Amino acid sequence: MAGTGVFADVLDGEVYKYYADGEWRASASGKTVAIVNPTTRQTQYRVQACTQEEVNKVMDAAKVAQKAWARTPLWKRAELLHKAAAILKEHKAPIAECLVKEIAKPAKDAVSEVVRSGDLVSYTAEEGVRILGEGKLLVSDSFPGNERNKYCLSSKVPLGVVLAIPPFNYPVNLAVSKIGPALIAGNSLVLKPPTQGAVAALHMVHCFHLAGFPKGLISCVTGKGSEIGDFLTMHPGVNCISFTGGDTGIAISKKAGMVPLQMELGGKDACIVLDDADLDLVAANIVKGGFSYSGQRCTAVKVVLIMEAVADTVVEKVNAKVAKLKVGPPEDDCDITPVVTESSANFIEGLVMDAKEKGATFCQEYRREGNLIWPLLLDHVRPDMRIAWEEPFGPVLPVIRINSVEEGIHHCNASNFGLQGCVFTRDINKAIMISDAMESGTVQINSAPARGPDHFPFQGLKDSGIGSQGITNSINMMTKVKSTVINLPSPSYTMG
Repeated sequence: MAGTGVFADVLDGEVYKYYADGEWRASASGKTVAIVNPTTRQTQYRVQACTQEEVNKVMDAAKVAQKAWARTPLWKRAELLHKAAAILKEHKAPIAECLVKEIAKPAKDAVSEVVRSGDLVSYTAEEGVRILGEGKLLVSDSFPGNERNKYCLSSKVPLGVVLAIPPFNYPVNLAVSKIGPALIAGNSLVLKPPTQGAVAALHMVHCFHLAGFPKGLISCVTGKGSEIGDFLTMHPGVNCISFTGGDTGIAISKKAGMVPLQMELGGKDACIVLDDADLDLVAANIVKGGFSYSGQRCTAVKVVLIMEAVADTVVEKVNAKVAKLKVGPPEDDCDITPVVTESSANFIEGLVMDAKEKGATFCQEYRREGNLIWPLLLDHVRPDMRIAWEEPFGPVLPVIRINSVEEGIHHCNASNFGLQGCVFTRDINKAIMISDAMESGTVQINSAPARGPDHFPFQGLKDSGIGSQGITNSINMMTKVKSTVINLPSPSYTMG
């Protein structure tokens, strides 16, 4: 159970502590932040509301710990990461329990997230040893006008303190996707988890604590964004920010200054369906891509752009599959569970009502109970409807019928988002050409968008983000190149 057994130190009465300098602590503020269960809409947990002074102390400890950690042998860093991964997977049940109660993630998917996170940490340890164990030797006479009298030795060194801010929908997996690369590269890490998902993140951090990482190297501060959000992202002690979320990331990027940024800020992932596609495959992937975890994924299919000739058939096939989706509480492993907050449900409902007023075809009756919204396919959506452009982050999927591939590409590229997209066709030449034309960080061919596997590059264009993720890219992003140039008294030629 959450907060018991090996996790008992994380809980103080009815409030979860924050993690600083190798200890679980209560905030001096005496204030707490409530975490509401999306299913019951009642307070499920409470976490500490940390103060700015406590953030300052965390940053000071992180600076000190990082200097020693950077001198820790690479194999030792990897060893501790492997240990943390094993502990994380060993205690998947209580962490998954938190995910079910905090963010209404279906039970089986919650367990999968924790196991996947452990695998990600282990892979990161191995990849880090390979990447960081190599440097470069450059010689000067490859550039015109130079003799071989200079040798340049270059290697990767850590940035310093990395601030990691994951989103509510994957508060464990998208936290470790930042923590692992930061630590293997020799950085220290300050985690600010989302409110919904904070307790799962705190349990995850305790697994790193149990693995024996040095004090101060990893910290986890909880609290109100209004009080410590900007204070964290603009803190002079931060040397890198890795953020996954929504529009807040744009504000952070404008305030961060000369700090390396890694940001993934959502998307309006388009699914283009050609008339030669395997329509059963299309229907299966539209339902999987659009409705899994109630559509609360940055890489969810969020608009279907389908050739008119096959639209009726695909809509019929999708509707048949939607009718079989199980709707209800996450404890019952339902396919569609409550969205994370009431405000999210209200926003989704606003998009639905706008589409209704403007004449979209409702393939199912719109139904909502509290935060629970039944899956809804909207056909004959037009570009003047909000749902054609805005990201619902819920189980509502618009279908726009198109008469040409160019029309589909134009709609995709007219969006201010550019995270992922997909195209369904049996013609690989068409698929490649459409992929090249789509302004998206990743395009899937004959499959719904997906972030993983976690070692694949993952990036967005336009308002969907800055930089590239994926284990290798994250390690490289959280390091900088350091060069040492040896100046020889005379040219040296090894074969001369």
